[in-house]
Amino acid sequence: MNYWWILNFVDWVLFGIVAITALYILIFSIASLFSRHSIVNKSKRQRRFIVLIPAYKQDHVVIQSVSSMLGQTYPQRLFDVVVISDHEKEMTNMRLAQFPITLLTPNFEVSTKAKSLQFAVLNLPQYKIYDAVLVLDADNVVEPEFIEQMNDAYEAAGTKVIQAHRLSKNRDTSAARLSSIFEEINNSIFRRGHIALGLSAAINGSGMIYDFEWFKSHIMKVHTAGEDKELEAMLMREQIFVDYFDNINVYDEKTRKTNDFNDQRSRWASTQLHSLISNLRYLPGAVLNRRYDHVDKIIQWMLVPRMIMMGIIMIMSIVLPFIYFTLAIKWWAVAAVVMFAFALATPDYLVDKNWDRDFLYAPLLTVGGLINIARVGKTEADTRINSFWQFFKRLVPRRSTP
Repeated sequence: MNYWWILNFVDWVLFGIVAITALYILIFSIASLFSRHSIVNKSKRQRRFIVLIPAYKQDHVVIQSVSSMLGQTYPQRLFDVVVISDHEKEMTNMRLAQFPITLLTPNFEVSTKAKSLQFAVLNLPQYKIYDAVLVLDADNVVEPEFIEQMNDAYEAAGTKVIQAHRLSKNRDTSAARLSSIFEEINNSIFRRGHIALGLSAAINGSGMIYDFEWFKSHIMKVHTAGEDKELEAMLMREQIFVDYFDNINVYDEKTRKTNDFNDQRSRWASTQLHSLISNLRYLPGAVLNRRYDHVDKIIQWMLVPRMIMMGIIMIMSIVLPFIYFTLAIKWWAVAAVVMFAFALATPDYLVDKNWDRDFLYAPLLTVGGLINIARVGKTEADTRINSFWQFFKRLVPRRSTP
């Protein structure tokens, strides 16, 4: 067997996959430097909002989130706050019940954010009429002008969905600081950069406004834990543009522990793969009908997750020089491109006194993340194989015993 040919084949296949991802990131990182929506005119109309806050075992943050929402400068008669308290403590529910909100307390066996949102929609009073739905996470905190700004932006956008700028409210550990950096890189590449080139922004799952009637009908079609990706796919298929406003902030609490950070990335990688498998069949039609937002979204899901991409670059850059030095040169080049793109996409305020230490910590976090992704991938593969085997056994008739 020609091992040299196999090495070259694997090397170039991996390099091609990583290089395409790196080029995509670089293009939109550069585009993110040309921002839009710096000034939004005052809206001529005050819309009526329903604010949905699903909370699952988040007793330590949900009170703060609700308090920030009730402290809005927007007229309180024009928005209602609904908290879907799933498996929160009794004391937390008692405290929430003292606020002028609607408190729903489902008790799902298997809890997901989609189930909470569906439960809220099904339990809304029929006589209430809303223009838009505002979705927040239980750990989100907003400024007093948030709804007022979102109302102005909703009119300026002229579309059914807009995404606000989600950023970190805590950077007290290395994992939290790196999560903050990755969040802002996502904002630059997948939101600000896309808007600058006339493409839809990626939705974040919170800090969003949906048209009420659209959301009410489409949230009931969601069946997985990745509800934001399912809604995003529906938006792209219906050619609904998602706008992004960088100057409207939503503060999100970042995970402080390395294990939680790695678990989060593993779930995202799994959700991305599921979204790709579910939507790949729409790619030919999207290309033929020139639905560029839809094409871009499917391509985005085809890209290598950045944690895996950085792991591949690290391994190939370190291992290949010991096998054949010249093979590693192209990997060092693509590593430089990726780091340059990430540098462009990282806001200046995140480059602080902890930057050097966090930068050195990132490779260790990447290795841990890759191990966790491999573990989760094996578990999901075993589950799918077992499901297929159970399905196969049901198809094969059993022999009756005499």
